[in-house]
Amino acid sequence: MKRILITAVLLTLFFLSNVHAADLPKVLIIGDSISLGYTPHVKEMLKGKVDVRHHKGNAEHTGTGLKKLDDWIGDTDWDVIHFNWGLWDLCYRHPESKVQGRRDKVRGTLTTPLDQYGKNIEALVKRLEATHAKLIWASTTVIPDGEAGRRIGDDEKYNQVAGKVMKKHGIPTNDLHALTRSFGPELFVKPGDVHYTADGYKKLAEQVSAEILSALGEE
Repeated sequence: MKRILITAVLLTLFFLSNVHAADLPKVLIIGDSISLGYTPHVKEMLKGKVDVRHHKGNAEHTGTGLKKLDDWIGDTDWDVIHFNWGLWDLCYRHPESKVQGRRDKVRGTLTTPLDQYGKNIEALVKRLEATHAKLIWASTTVIPDGEAGRRIGDDEKYNQVAGKVMKKHGIPTNDLHALTRSFGPELFVKPGDVHYTADGYKKLAEQVSAEILSALGEE
């Protein structure tokens, strides 16, 4: 009898937790490995307030986004979509490079030229607008000195192009570029790497969480 009661209580708690989760605002985060790094912290920070999800895998470059965006959106009625592309687009790669990701800004080929990037972003935004979710664009994070496949300053050029598209469509920007530009070397995993330590990702998550709550009209 005691075992039956315990089971009943556990099932009730499970049911109530699922009902509560179903009532929470639903937020989709779209992005590359940087977003994969901060999303777990965003989920923890917004636990009990927002149902935060990240699409399966890495969003890579805008070309990948155009192919897979419909699958990532699915049939969920999203309240907010926080999205970014850029670091992959502005990366130079060469088939003979021995660097991770075959990055090579000297001999390599640019993944997405700047003009095509703007066109791709425009097409992606139009598709995202069709969801009727509140949209938040995250500017591309900073390129540190010594990065093997990316040129200093291209982050600003690509952000400017994306920024014009967002201004045209009235979409707010979460300026992660300005935030990461302020980071000291201790917040990067190593010199010349675009990725961050746990503390770095937590700082990114704090700003992402604040932007999501603002979009939802919460503090």
